[in-house]
Amino acid sequence: MKGGIYHRVQIDLTYNSNHIEGSRLTKEQTRYIFETNTLGITSENTRIDDIMETVNHFRCIDYVIDHATDKITETHIKQLHLILKANTSDSQKPWFAVGDYKRLANAVGEEETALPEEVHKKMKVLLASYHAIKKIQFDDILDFHVRFERIHPFQDGNGRVGRLLMFWQCLQLGIAPFIITDDLRLFYYRGIQNWGNINGYLRDTCLTAQDNFKGILDYYRISY
Repeated sequence: MKGGIYHRVQIDLTYNSNHIEGSRLTKEQTRYIFETNTLGITSENTRIDDIMETVNHFRCIDYVIDHATDKITETHIKQLHLILKANTSDSQKPWFAVGDYKRLANAVGEEETALPEEVHKKMKVLLASYHAIKKIQFDDILDFHVRFERIHPFQDGNGRVGRLLMFWQCLQLGIAPFIITDDLRLFYYRGIQNWGNINGYLRDTCLTAQDNFKGILDYYRISY
């Protein structure tokens, strides 16, 4: 339904998550792509990858919704990456494993992440420990996210896949999900960096994002 909650989530989650990762598309361009499957007014600097990853992110959200009640597995996570990176310039690189774990070591800023040969084992442990929790709490979702980002299992696209997983996990628990908006980006990064020492940074940021999303749900008269 145009203008409904699904429409709003597709545009808000896609725009903000991509923009955090450097997409140059505006929110209006993101909306136009979703609504008309065309780009509308653009500039010479529009990157094809930004367009492709926007379209692909819409499909990722559909995948999350379609599998919202499924137990999250490595196969699901790899499929999200495959959808996100399909037909991008990265997918043409022989060393870039679309839909599979990274083949080359990478880092986040100056922070080292898991080596390629460690990723499968660490992801298996991450998922097993998460699924072993009898009653998953909000902080468990955040802890999963931080551990996922510190593993950094893919060559690129880890942030977007990780935020899609948080949205998915919230749906599974039947709690209000949240969207990390671009204005919360620096607080979000600070929260990830300090998780384990000052958990309140990331918790407060995500609770703020959740309060914002609850306002949207209230507008559409959707209970949570």
